[in-house]
Amino acid sequence: MKNYISKVQIDKGWSDDKKYCITDENGGKYLLRVSDIAQYDAKQAEFDRMKQVAALGVPMCRPVEFGSCEEGVYSIQSWIDGEDAELIIPGCSDTEQYAYGLEAGRILRKIHSIPAPAEQEDWEIRFSRKMDHKIKKYCECPIKYENGQAFIDYINANRHLLKNRPQSYQHGDYHIGNMMIGRDGRLYIIDFNRNDYGDPWEEFNRIVWCAQKAPLFASGMVNGYFDNHVPMEFWRLLALYIASNTLSSVYWAIPFGQGEVDIMLNQGKEALAWYDNMRNSVPTWYFKG
Repeated sequence: MKNYISKVQIDKGWSDDKKYCITDENGGKYLLRVSDIAQYDAKQAEFDRMKQVAALGVPMCRPVEFGSCEEGVYSIQSWIDGEDAELIIPGCSDTEQYAYGLEAGRILRKIHSIPAPAEQEDWEIRFSRKMDHKIKKYCECPIKYENGQAFIDYINANRHLLKNRPQSYQHGDYHIGNMMIGRDGRLYIIDFNRNDYGDPWEEFNRIVWCAQKAPLFASGMVNGYFDNHVPMEFWRLLALYIASNTLSSVYWAIPFGQGEVDIMLNQGKEALAWYDNMRNSVPTWYFKG
């Protein structure tokens, strides 16, 4: 790693990585991420995949340098000078919110153009196993959603939708909280540290965060991804993925305290309202445009 004249820690996000804003001798800023050395291979793969995404022209923290240091394994990425999208977009006009959503959807479609490896496990088998685990954990959890059974019933009635689903590269945590608005007004994507391979439509499972902050942004994201031709099968599958994700959220939140538990309980309540207790596959926040 070359010499940098300043290093300021960043205390944001849920990642275990240590994050810093570093400055070189020319005043250039970069993002430094440091992980445990045991993650060397995983972080190397993550860095290489980010290079693939950057090569597609996706506006993002571009990978610059990778290696090991005294603290562990590090990656240096370009710095995005801007503000968190979740703070900026809700204050934008309806037209601007929707336009940013369209852009987020188009960017995501580009990200999904990277195929999954041929040896990837069949999606139906893999995700069914994941859903079974989540249902078991939820049933064992002392805290329940009011009418959380509706999520379980929907999952069990719609498992067949997973059959023969394609797989691609995924950002892994694609929502308004992992986006920024640059000083240039452009939308940028950050935090690829949960990247994976899977059904590209599963990537929309975090759209609940977008819909809570800015429903028009969430609607634009769907419409931009599908170029305004959204198939009904997408909505049925998305409801399945959101039901699965919501089930796991409540027991995931317990170690982080009552505040996080309350956030997840509220999110579950909102999801059930959007889907009329999982009786409708198209959520009420969706604006067709």
